[in-house]
Amino acid sequence: MTTTTDDARDTGTTSAPATWLPLAACGVTLVMWASAFVVIRHVAHDVSPGALGAGRLLVAALVVLPLVLRKGWVAPTPREWGLLALGGVGWFGIYNLALNAGERHVDAGTAAMIIQIGPVIVALLAVPLFGERMHAWLLAGMLVGFAGVAVIARGSTTDADASLLGVVLVLVAAAMYAVGVLTQKVLLRRIPSVQVVFVSFLMGAATCLPFASDLPSIVTEGGAELWWIVYLGVLPTAVAFTTWAYALTHTDAGKLSLTTFLVPGIATVIAWLLIDEVPPSLTFLGGALAIVGVLMTRRKPVVRA
Repeated sequence: MTTTTDDARDTGTTSAPATWLPLAACGVTLVMWASAFVVIRHVAHDVSPGALGAGRLLVAALVVLPLVLRKGWVAPTPREWGLLALGGVGWFGIYNLALNAGERHVDAGTAAMIIQIGPVIVALLAVPLFGERMHAWLLAGMLVGFAGVAVIARGSTTDADASLLGVVLVLVAAAMYAVGVLTQKVLLRRIPSVQVVFVSFLMGAATCLPFASDLPSIVTEGGAELWWIVYLGVLPTAVAFTTWAYALTHTDAGKLSLTTFLVPGIATVIAWLLIDEVPPSLTFLGGALAIVGVLMTRRKPVVRA
């Protein structure tokens, strides 16, 4: 999981915060993101993937709307609208549909581990889209990363067919995450990050709504499922991206991004404590391979004079 860097320009750096504040913001973000996997797993069989995604994104859009109004609107160009649509439909729409459906078949910790392959897909897509060079570390990292996903698929559940379907769905979510990162890389050169995520939330919600026939009844009944949707929209989505942006403003981006590798472990602990669920042992091996693969793709080749 990533967010944007233009918040540093938005907020300014007039005074340095206490050293513990960025660390605390990072910790809050990681726990919230990890908890999202557990909540989705907890309600996955009671709420449709579309209702869970649409409800979450609509709540998040309402939370960030005041920030958009305060910041002011920057009119996107036609090309930027296209990128907003691609990122909103892909990252926030298809991502949520695929992840919510996938967690009907794989546990929360396993899903969190598979999502970590997202940066490998980002590196792969950046080659044709941004002209980045396909070097040996990138190729080797992709091979190791996807080998990790294969190991996860092999050991994630006793129901092989359901396991494979769940792994594929979560892998689709990881690919959509990569699409969102790449589109935001272009959009944030000119458009404020809060506007980008607000429009993306709405486009993602619109993508999920055709698959959310149970959402009206969930809202009118006002049961536990509704409050879990509100939780997902407010804390792991709207608030967590804000605290992450704050941490990113006052911390080295490269070092901070590595902390997201803690999310699967945190998700596994939360799932164990709250819903008595732990991934099979082979899944941890696959998750470790996926993380090693990501780290390998981030290595730069030695340039010889």
